[in-house]
Amino acid sequence: MRGRNAPSDWTAPLSRRAVLRGAGTVVALPFLESWAARLAKAAGQSATAAVRPPLRMGIVTVTGGTILESWRAKDAGPLPAKLPSILRPLEFAKQDMLVVTGLSHSGEGENLNGHEYCAFKHLTASPRVGKAAGKPYAGVSVDQAAARAAGDETFLPSLEFGLSNHETQYSFRSADEPVPYEADPRLVFERMFRGRPPVVPNWQRRAAAKAGQAVRASAATDTYDRSVVDSVRDEARSLRGRVGVADRQKLDQYLDAVRSVETRIERLEARLRIEAEDLKYPGPAKLVVPQLPAKNAPFYKLRDLVYRDPEKHGEYIRLVSDLLVLAFQTDTTRVATLAIGADDASFPGVVTVGYETHCHTLEHQGNASRPEDADPIAREACRQIHAWYTSLFAEMVMTMKGIDEGGSTLLDNTMLLYTSYMADGGHGTEDYPAVLVGNAQGTLKTGRQLSFPKKTPAANLYLEMINRMGAKADEFGDSKTSKHAAFGGRLPGLV
Repeated sequence: MRGRNAPSDWTAPLSRRAVLRGAGTVVALPFLESWAARLAKAAGQSATAAVRPPLRMGIVTVTGGTILESWRAKDAGPLPAKLPSILRPLEFAKQDMLVVTGLSHSGEGENLNGHEYCAFKHLTASPRVGKAAGKPYAGVSVDQAAARAAGDETFLPSLEFGLSNHETQYSFRSADEPVPYEADPRLVFERMFRGRPPVVPNWQRRAAAKAGQAVRASAATDTYDRSVVDSVRDEARSLRGRVGVADRQKLDQYLDAVRSVETRIERLEARLRIEAEDLKYPGPAKLVVPQLPAKNAPFYKLRDLVYRDPEKHGEYIRLVSDLLVLAFQTDTTRVATLAIGADDASFPGVVTVGYETHCHTLEHQGNASRPEDADPIAREACRQIHAWYTSLFAEMVMTMKGIDEGGSTLLDNTMLLYTSYMADGGHGTEDYPAVLVGNAQGTLKTGRQLSFPKKTPAANLYLEMINRMGAKADEFGDSKTSKHAAFGGRLPGLV
């Protein structure tokens, strides 16, 4: 037995280790940074890996495509001294950006209009999309595939919100299960923090706790942390030998169901315990909770103003962008998809040329198979709208760049895709706008433009993204089956 002045047992579970004992008293110790490396070593991890925050994946998608000549640089390679006008609000984050050009969608559509076809293909890259008996079908979307890989350790596997409607459905949990987007910011916030207060994670403390759990899991004991299912395992095995095949299947399914529920409960309880500790010893960054609309303010009134008033539209985008940042900062989720903008919105004041301000009208007038054949005034109006969208997106990027997560920023630990559900306002599907912001913890080489041959499947990029989130997939969507399949379904040169 150790004396009361003996050194702490660094390989003991945290509940036994982080105390001082003596004279009949037990005093809990605060977390000390020097513990992280020792705990990580005990768990067989490197100290660097142990204290690094998790990787997040965000998708911010706007409507109406883009004006390509004002989006991409003339040549691939390092980004130019002066960014193209639509991306110019991101000048401050130039070295955090990777512009990717040439990505396209192909495949077939059935019983869809142009907006639906583009929307259903957008994040699924499915070889076939459509409606059967009025119900949409596509394929699993990139955000939901990432959530399957990374969603087990967070309060919500994924978050989908912003302005979306029956035509612009982007996310699919399965081929015939579209994921609804929540437009009301207050309902998004309540979903994020129902039963738990917002808190800044202390990633070093969490790393130490995780290391302690790994030590516990490897400890040789037949009594510690046994679950209900474990305690009846031997009896269940004996029972399986005395029943028929059908009953064995039922018994196995029952035990699997019990284990699944038990695991979810344990995970939630563990998460709440960790967050309770974070409340006492939070991470270094300040938590900024956005100002939500009043509870008694009907959301439909705000939404109606969004479509008519660019000032209210901008306020809405700032609010939902702050919610995405808050979701990532608090580790509420590591996968979020935000739809901003609206084809039906009007932009008086933002558009300073011509007389038309209705976005959908401008999208069609300002696009043609050849840009030089489009109405130049409408095309300039569309450029102004998309530069306006980017200016609001840039505000979110600046916020993420300023959030310290203990030696790295939230932006460093994020892979943020800024894109659109159409390549252009004419329902185009070739050469989508795509810029990745954040270096995804060093797995993306930023500060440059990477250009691929036109019609390279966008699915290739999505495969790279979900694998960075831990999916370990060989293909996604039509990455290998597209008639324009290239690079073995991957995107070379991202690193």
